[in-house]
Amino acid sequence: MTVITDEYMKEKLTETKPFTVVILKKGPKFKMPEVFPTIWEHGRKNFQLKAEGTLAVVCPINDGTEVAGVGIFTTNEEETKKLMEEDPAIKAEILLYEIHPTKSFPGSSLPL
Repeated sequence: MTVITDEYMKEKLTETKPFTVVILKKGPKFKMPEVFPTIWEHGRKNFQLKAEGTLAVVCPINDGTEVAGVGIFTTNEEETKKLMEEDPAIKAEILLYEIHPTKSFPGSSLPL
């Protein structure tokens, strides 16, 4: 088993980077299949933000719960809020969102 010392942890914690996590939830106007065209445009917006490097991770969730997705943004809380308010599904009240500022765990990444 790998031994992790206090010194190692202190050093690694200096490598954390700030991010903003967005949790999407189904809004009051979320009615399938009527919302599909707007959700499609929401996806297009996500592709755009991803291509620009603003949205690092996009995870749609379709498990039958109220949670619709999770995104990790490279922007601060204020900038993320502005981006979310421009989203077509947010504007249409199909999706609602929560914003949570966070920091990365040193060395974290998604497996390919």
